[in-house]
Amino acid sequence: MSAEHPVLWTPSPERIERSRMAAFLRWLEAERGLTFDDYQALWDWSVTDLDGFWSAIWSFCDIPASVKPTTYLAERKLPGAVWCPEARLNFAQVLLKTAQDQPDEPALIVRSETFGRKVLTWAELSAQVASTAARFRALGVGKGDRVAAILPNTEAPIIAFLATASLGAIWSLCAPDMGHVAILDRFKQIEPKLIVLQDGYVHGGKTIDRRDVLATILDGLPTLRHKVMLPVVGDLPEGMIAWDEVIGDDISPDAIEVEQVEFDHPLWIVYSSGTTGNPKPIVHGHGGIALECCKQALHQDLTADDRFCWLTSSGWIMWNCQIYALGPGATLVLYDGAPNYPDKLALWQVAADEGLTYLGIGAAYVTLCMKSGLRPADALDLSALTSMSTTGSPLSTDGYDWIYDAIGRDVWLAPISGGTDLAGAFVCGNPMLPVRSGVMQCRALGNAARAFDDAGNELIDEVGELVCTEPLPSMPLFFWGDTDGSRLHESYYDMYPGVWRHGDWIEFTHEGGAIIYGRSDATINRRGLRLGSSEIYKAIEALEEVQDSMVVDLEFLGRDSFMPLFVVMAPGVALDDGMRRKINAAIRTSVSARFIPNEIVEVADIPRTLSGKKLEVPVKKLLLGANPETVVNRDSMANPESFDRFVTYAQDYTGGKST
Repeated sequence: MSAEHPVLWTPSPERIERSRMAAFLRWLEAERGLTFDDYQALWDWSVTDLDGFWSAIWSFCDIPASVKPTTYLAERKLPGAVWCPEARLNFAQVLLKTAQDQPDEPALIVRSETFGRKVLTWAELSAQVASTAARFRALGVGKGDRVAAILPNTEAPIIAFLATASLGAIWSLCAPDMGHVAILDRFKQIEPKLIVLQDGYVHGGKTIDRRDVLATILDGLPTLRHKVMLPVVGDLPEGMIAWDEVIGDDISPDAIEVEQVEFDHPLWIVYSSGTTGNPKPIVHGHGGIALECCKQALHQDLTADDRFCWLTSSGWIMWNCQIYALGPGATLVLYDGAPNYPDKLALWQVAADEGLTYLGIGAAYVTLCMKSGLRPADALDLSALTSMSTTGSPLSTDGYDWIYDAIGRDVWLAPISGGTDLAGAFVCGNPMLPVRSGVMQCRALGNAARAFDDAGNELIDEVGELVCTEPLPSMPLFFWGDTDGSRLHESYYDMYPGVWRHGDWIEFTHEGGAIIYGRSDATINRRGLRLGSSEIYKAIEALEEVQDSMVVDLEFLGRDSFMPLFVVMAPGVALDDGMRRKINAAIRTSVSARFIPNEIVEVADIPRTLSGKKLEVPVKKLLLGANPETVVNRDSMANPESFDRFVTYAQDYTGGKST
């Protein structure tokens, strides 16, 4: 282990002493009489005494609430855990409490290709949230109503979200570069009452006009009663309310009327796609997200002195997770644009200009920088940058080495892995621990994450299924519209009864670290954005030239992400360059350009089970090097001969190697 994964960074005694994790340990000793020999002992306690741990998080972080809980975990079961049944709070209040202490300090700094640079103090942010909430309330938005938005990563969605949450209404956000089919597949399920839109944006130096796409989306949402528009490329359409009017009322920052809601009252709806059906509309609650937010501040070591930025789309769960930084009072720097425009140093220039102390990026972006020969620290002053994180896909050992070589030797690098499903991380960082090449530092406190074999036995120093054996406050309350809970159960609990199965391959080391090896199911994960294959099938199989298709995402530690699309063409139709362009255009229009395949391959037939299901997981395992004789039982296939073409393709892709 040590030779394969050498230590790249060790925290100084001073950094350990001033960390929030160390402060939490001191608090536990002073207030609870608890001491721990090492982090493993602390983690063991946190996943065993769930009441004790989560009550400590609540008290240590001083979560504001009109009614604080006396019982934390009322029912300890999966699924269906009951948390803090008597508590009353509002997550917006958790994020805005810093406004009382330092109203004139910057809360948000926006760096946008569309709008330029903008700074909002805590007082200004609070005032605009108060104005927006008052306007939404006047429009009839109240507790339980859904507010949708199609906005980029600027201050607008944060203001609209906080206003929505303060009313007890339910928030849901899509990125403006998503196709109309993908957006309607999400929003039609939740029937929003109000929507906030931006009619275009600038990305990579190009102005993108979205007015026609938005018109199609609005036509498909009959429940909408009000539309708020932030015009960029055109005039304000008739019947729409201007965003500037919504945020512009002269209201005191103290004028926010916050609705105190139940612990498990819905806060937002996010989407994580399975391999079949519409995207899963995942509902998280105010209380669970408040606790996860406060716990993340420990693992990210964030305080009011930090400037935090995560390179994210507004359609990724990291948009939601980045706003956790407001909880401990950090300044959140929002990046809205292409990270390589006007040049490859663009994002790093922002890090230098804004004095970022913490930068989060996707592992794929690290690979891009590394392959470009970029060395940001040679050109820029990144001395303020003391903490970094990656997620979205596994970070290779070369990626670790590049950061310590090209960014700085004294950077705490803390990759994380979790997901949309829990709006948090299973494995993450700890500023008190060393960083080993290719290894995430630790399991998150309160997250009973383990690796299981197929029989449900725990594995150490071996690759297994990532599972969680105990309830988490931020686990989904339910899927919107899943009245009997069957879809929730099928998504997480069908493999190991009473145990959450996440869908990742993971190895937990005997030293306490973790290595993620990629998805264990057929969900597509392109640079952290997850999508169900069914959404791509819907787009391309609508083409009369395509009879059938299969897409798999090959994301495995140490290899570049590669997504081939296999198609069965209609009789007489050739898969030529023009047809490939047409298929890619269909994906770009209906889904997103992010999900255009690396390669389109013609096949005679798509492998299916006797019941007609596409064999995506066996094909994915085959292409990742699994033995073709054991990866699938051909007797269970409706068309076993179809698999031969994929075996041949796999031999070419893997060089004939199998595991």
